[in-house]
Amino acid sequence: MNITIVTVGKLKEKYLKMGIEEFSKRLGAYAKIDLVEVADEKAPESLSDADMEIVKKKEAERILAKVGSDAYVIALAIEGKMKTSEELAAGIESLMTYGRSKVVFVIGGSLGLHDSVLKRADELLSFSKMTFPHQMMKLILLEQVYRAFRIMKNEPYHK
Repeated sequence: MNITIVTVGKLKEKYLKMGIEEFSKRLGAYAKIDLVEVADEKAPESLSDADMEIVKKKEAERILAKVGSDAYVIALAIEGKMKTSEELAAGIESLMTYGRSKVVFVIGGSLGLHDSVLKRADELLSFSKMTFPHQMMKLILLEQVYRAFRIMKNEPYHK
């Protein structure tokens, strides 16, 4: 299975980089992992709704350029479906069973995802109703995907 995680913005925090590297390495035993960062759109702190839409649209164009037409896209969105770790594992296993070998997870920038990305997504996934820093979500997502593979293989870890 080929798993791509597309995120907006460069990762700067060393502690997050270390965790992401560790879980990427662990996941390598189960799937090919590709971490793709697209540039975030520079914008002032206070934006009008129209300006926010423009920023999200520009970021969306960069995101969608990295998503193949044959990929199964799972966008992380607060309005998405919440799942248990076991449900995530079952979903990934089902994709593998039915030949969907290219899965792309998308994590938006600080303003979230543009509607064009949400419409392209095959599935919307939420980790919580709370808002998390998008760079931290990359680490959390990698850990959960790793956990999913451990669950699928009946290997200890998911307690």
